[in-house]
Amino acid sequence: MDQNNKNRRSFLKSTGTAIVAGSVLPFGFNIREGFAAQKSTLKVGLIGCGGRGTGAAAQALKADKDAELTAMGDIFEDYLDESYQSLKKMNPEQVKVEEANKFVGFDAIQKVLASDVDVVILTTPPAFRPAHFKAAVEAGKHVFCEKPVAVDAPGIRSVLESARLAKEKGLSVVSGFTYRFDNPKRAVFDRIKNGEIGDITNVLTVRNGGGLWYKERQESWTEMEYQLRNWYYYDWLSGDYIVEMMVHSLDLMSWALGDRVPISATGTGGRQARTEEKWGNIYDHFAIEYQYENNIKGIHFSRQQKGCSNINQADFTGTKGSATINTGKRIHTTMGETRWDYEGESNNPYDTQHVELFASIRAGEPMNQGELMANSTMLAIIGRMVGYSGQTITWEEAMKSDVKLGPDAADYRWDLVVDVPQVAIPGITKAV
Repeated sequence: MDQNNKNRRSFLKSTGTAIVAGSVLPFGFNIREGFAAQKSTLKVGLIGCGGRGTGAAAQALKADKDAELTAMGDIFEDYLDESYQSLKKMNPEQVKVEEANKFVGFDAIQKVLASDVDVVILTTPPAFRPAHFKAAVEAGKHVFCEKPVAVDAPGIRSVLESARLAKEKGLSVVSGFTYRFDNPKRAVFDRIKNGEIGDITNVLTVRNGGGLWYKERQESWTEMEYQLRNWYYYDWLSGDYIVEMMVHSLDLMSWALGDRVPISATGTGGRQARTEEKWGNIYDHFAIEYQYENNIKGIHFSRQQKGCSNINQADFTGTKGSATINTGKRIHTTMGETRWDYEGESNNPYDTQHVELFASIRAGEPMNQGELMANSTMLAIIGRMVGYSGQTITWEEAMKSDVKLGPDAADYRWDLVVDVPQVAIPGITKAV
């Protein structure tokens, strides 16, 4: 048994529970009995075969010994082939994808969904997420949905509607907000919820990091292929880096505040280091202030610039004390009347999210994180809106926005030329 499996089993054993849909299953509950009316084998379909998708599929198979990967889809054949070879090497017994169930192209999602899978893993670039989530729910599939779940307000509204439909259908929906499945962070937020630092008055999240990957342009690529292979650097595909990556930090803010939404946001941003054309049209730094009811403030600072100091930390100030989470240094502490530091067992949250997804399916007790994942993503989207425009924008205004960053899903094709806007200029760029 590898260490991750040990951690998962130890966690469930030590707590005596498995978390499902906000309730608990007693330890020792036979999930096979709870799944008696359904198939014993859960067929999994992977949609988006890049590094994150390959990792998520491997974790899903580890989470349930009776799960099988039976279908895969991607717009790029080389991504699909590399992913299949990696997964087959890691887990040959559970990877059962026949050649007829390997689908390439913009319509791969429809073919995967039609292949009799039970669970789908959505790990394409974020721009595709609302349409893929909608199609999966309408097809009656359980969903693991990587974060973020949209890049604009119309996409968020679509996700919320699909989440409501998933609940009506009794489908499980688990998001890729991994911090929510991390034992130390769960322990910190349990203490916050229990009032150990009093009522929260301020939240500060800071995440500063360096540069990331880039794929050199090839002569055979159309402009669409070039942008899709470098999707991170185009706001219509990623939502900008605050939406694609810093959304994890903003999810911590939302979690601490009981997943309430803010009244408004204001802030700034720009690009100082990542200025070449190859970096598309996204920013490399943001500073956003979120205003909540009762004069509670949430502050977010972030940057992605080479050669600078790095940090990934969240600080929570309450009326009776404070709490700190530093992900890089694995610091999880609260300071109220006494200081508390997490000293319990660690887990791999990437594994745990799939363990809990499959447990919920087998128990017939669906868990649905649809609204949560939409609201946390929208925190990042409104952050981009105020950073791009330089304006203070209310949550209501942002949610009603009809600004759509990219083409409709039905319009995707290899010769499509997307009109990518110039880098946003605060005071000039319109965001709502």
